[in-house]
Amino acid sequence: MKTFFPKTDEISRNWYLVNAEDLTLGRLAVKLATILRGKNKPNFTPHTDTGDFIVVINAEKVKLTGNKLSQKNYERHSGYPGGLTVVNARTMLSKKPEDVITLAVKGMLPKNILGRQMLKKLKVYKGNVHPHKAQMPQELELKEVKGA
Repeated sequence: MKTFFPKTDEISRNWYLVNAEDLTLGRLAVKLATILRGKNKPNFTPHTDTGDFIVVINAEKVKLTGNKLSQKNYERHSGYPGGLTVVNARTMLSKKPEDVITLAVKGMLPKNILGRQMLKKLKVYKGNVHPHKAQMPQELELKEVKGA
């Protein structure tokens, strides 16, 4: 019995639309990373990008639980001495809400060329408007599970 490996021209990619309003950041990021990797498909292969495209709207309305709005920090470094910039989650959500979701999903993808390729299929937008109407994305309903 031979193992089936999907070839790049045999992979069908769908477009999904996710409304991030009132969804918890971590739980949303797990589901998005799973779809970007292709783990929800029967032909999932770890060393091949079999995932789908995802368009996320209303990024500024995502929820963070507990005290994460004031205690969670995002760090970046310019490469120069003393070039560390630290921003808390409340400031990041008000200025760049797209980056909050993108960084959460990026941490859940492989840390290699394949992971960077998968992250390019994630499109995150502030508000309801997005430029991907021509791809006709299907509405993907991600339910929030209480007490899980």
